[in-house]
Amino acid sequence: MAFLLAVLAVVLLYAAATVRRRRGRNEWNRSLDVAFVLVRDGPVDPVAIELFRARAAVLEERLAAELHRHRATPDRPFRFVVRGPVDQRSPRPQLSGDGVLDLASHTWNTWRWTRAIDRADGFASEAYDTRIYVVVRAPRDSSRRFVEGASEQGGAVGTLEVDLDTSMVDYALFVATHELFHTVGALDKYDATGRTTIPDGLPEPNAPWPQMFADPMARGRVLSPGREEPPDSLDVLRVGPLTAKEIGWVL
Repeated sequence: MAFLLAVLAVVLLYAAATVRRRRGRNEWNRSLDVAFVLVRDGPVDPVAIELFRARAAVLEERLAAELHRHRATPDRPFRFVVRGPVDQRSPRPQLSGDGVLDLASHTWNTWRWTRAIDRADGFASEAYDTRIYVVVRAPRDSSRRFVEGASEQGGAVGTLEVDLDTSMVDYALFVATHELFHTVGALDKYDATGRTTIPDGLPEPNAPWPQMFADPMARGRVLSPGREEPPDSLDVLRVGPLTAKEIGWVL
């Protein structure tokens, strides 16, 4: 009994330390270290992968500018590193339901999946505050591009899949930002139909139509109520007031 109590105490202390560490991210007294880990599902255009690396640096600067619209410090909210690509050995785990056991199983499966990728890449995941695993594959349909993501709300891991070519790099990074922001507390800003919620999902709620920017927690740039388009460039990314509050950039 004493042994079991000791084990329980260790688990509780570890959990409490993890919660404190994750909450500390939202104090923004330092830049958070974030890894985008590219996971290759079959052959992918190497030019698109190199462009992803280059545009990740642009995203870092863009988010620094967005932070400084709300507060002066730190110098930048995130420092990005792009790892990989690592060849995928098994599919990205999918959530099969919304029950407690479903969530627990998905968390376990995601941990096993990410650990295998980290080992294949020689990646020390504990060195990073957040990791976003980006499964990339060649587009299968010239008229459509697929992007889908998931992440731990307030956690440390996000995942997404994208049909990657050079035209999709900025959109992929926009979705990666969406998953990253979930890990620091931001909530979705779209409804059951995928439409941006108004006014919560607008980066500039008082601006006239069309909106010039898109909040990363929405799915598009709103042209007018009921009309929007996918963000085609990091230039249109803007962190709206509600999202900024949720992640701790403003009180």
